Amino acid sequence: MAKKAFAGIALLATAAVAISGCAGGGAGDADNTIDGEVKGDIKVVTWRTDLVEDGTFQKYADEFNKKYPDVNVTFEGITDYAGEMLTRMSTTNYGDVIGIPAIKPEQYEQFLEPLGDTADFEDTYRFLPAASYDGTQYGIAWGGNANGVVYNKKVFDEAGVTALPTNEDEWLEALQQVKDNTDAIPLYTNYKDGWPLTQSFGNLGVVTDDADAPITMAEDPAPWTEGTDVYAIDSLLYDSVAAGLTEDDPLTTNWEQSKVDLGTGKIAAMTLGSWAISQMQAAAEDNGGSADDIGYMAFPANVDGTQLAVIGGDYNLAVSKHSKAKAAAWAWIQWVVEESGYTEAQGMISPVIDKPLPDNLAGFEEAGVELMEINPAPAGKEGLINNVADDAQIDLYGPIYRQKLIDIARGAADGDKESYFAELNERWGASVEKLAG
Repeated sequence: MAKKAFAGIALLATAAVAISGCAGGGAGDADNTIDGEVKGDIKVVTWRTDLVEDGTFQKYADEFNKKYPDVNVTFEGITDYAGEMLTRMSTTNYGDVIGIPAIKPEQYEQFLEPLGDTADFEDTYRFLPAASYDGTQYGIAWGGNANGVVYNKKVFDEAGVTALPTNEDEWLEALQQVKDNTDAIPLYTNYKDGWPLTQSFGNLGVVTDDADAPITMAEDPAPWTEGTDVYAIDSLLYDSVAAGLTEDDPLTTNWEQSKVDLGTGKIAAMTLGSWAISQMQAAAEDNGGSADDIGYMAFPANVDGTQLAVIGGDYNLAVSKHSKAKAAAWAWIQWVVEESGYTEAQGMISPVIDKPLPDNLAGFEEAGVELMEINPAPAGKEGLINNVADDAQIDLYGPIYRQKLIDIARGAADGDKESYFAELNERWGASVEKLAG
């Protein structure tokens, strides 16, 4: 059963994929608008298969029906949500409420019902830019996450790590202490599943305190150069692997088992969004460990002594352009993000500005970590980083180039960090000159 949640990807605008679909509105009924009568049948298509199977979503629907009794809500969970939804959206049958998959922002109007002017939501919700295009809002985040590192506090204590690392040298030293003084794997990459490797990219901006980091990178002809965000992020991974501080055989990693192993102290740390905390806590308690052992730290970097953490939305919930009950679909989205209790139960940041941070990010407050949101891209540059990445054939939001990074670091592929970064810079720079010059 998949329990994946892809945090951080939304805040940088997901790795956009061009797909063709049926343009035009869904139902021909002129009364079928998001401002119409809240009634009808809606299907919520979701990546959270676990919450479908354990009945959590049905409990939400039962509560929703107390407020909106004329709506029948059903759910469909998809394990390979990111991939299958792109295929489905080439048709008109992809649900009524969906999490926006990796489509280009300029395609939102083709597939999604506009919710209103983005400016009208700015006093109510966080994380708006990822689901906004040309001043129109197409989705609302169903919870948000911080980016950083989930770790086992008990393992770090047993290893003798007395202070959480705030730079790469301290990070490598802490992992070495784990290796020397415990039986735990210091850092687990989840190489085989691949998608967890993309999580660290959500830290773009914290190394240089740059809220415009995606545009900065999109216009930089050599971003894999010391002093930049992506250099620090990818160096942390490379140097950890090269120092022998990760699993022995990355080809056999297992995501579901890794949650149990971190929860029970067989793994010390993984670079994941804060969405993972509740899953690690559950895995710990289900397997003889303690939820109190699970901690969360900021990415090991600082700006003049201050650590930063990027916060951003998880999947954005949207109304299908082809829904026959748009008002009901929109009512569900508003209810579930504001009243369902989902973010509290999952330990996520509420998209509602007035709600407090979750308890599991208390460590950030204690460490003085400052939260930052990535600014929306300037007009005309909304998809620039995606377009440069596509042209350079570097999957910023995928695992392939990071898997090669690991292979080089562990001696399974030719080259070294300098040569690989030079190759990435060459490809990236050529595309920047073409598209952003």
